[in-house]
Amino acid sequence: MARLPYLQASDLATEHQPLVQRDIALYRQLVHSPGALKAFQGLGAYIRYESGLDPRLRELAILQVGWLARAPYEWAHHIEIGYKFGVSDADIEGLIAESASKPSTLEPLARTVLLATREMTNDLAISDATFAKLKSALSNAHLVDLVMTIAFYNAVVRVLATLEIDLEPEYQRFLERFPLPVS
Repeated sequence: MARLPYLQASDLATEHQPLVQRDIALYRQLVHSPGALKAFQGLGAYIRYESGLDPRLRELAILQVGWLARAPYEWAHHIEIGYKFGVSDADIEGLIAESASKPSTLEPLARTVLLATREMTNDLAISDATFAKLKSALSNAHLVDLVMTIAFYNAVVRVLATLEIDLEPEYQRFLERFPLPVS
């Protein structure tokens, strides 16, 4: 159960109501601080809509963060979002296999992006060897966008966990299809 009440647009001053136009539990918690939500949405929008990083690779990195954090909200939301940006069930199965150090059918760049995400999430930074592999395949701008994506979503899962934000029922089907491992 969430640690703060979920606010509705009607609970807010008129100028802040557009912040919860996308009616998701995360925004309805963060809007307790409209400035923080606005900043959060700004970076999130850049990552999703303005970054030149391949959107499928971006979503695989985000899903990897959600998987590692055992974050049902992040995992379920980004399975749905990932589908819109080219992530397939086979990609998700590959991510799960790669996370367990098992072989997958993912192409080398996707495997390297997932490894970089695991390293940055678990070890604070991407190793020199993994960074070199990424640098041979991605532009400097894309590398920065990937690092920012991984860092941002590591922050997101911590916000979700600390505020104990509930998963909306319509996203439960994604957890049923691809359950998170038990810690």
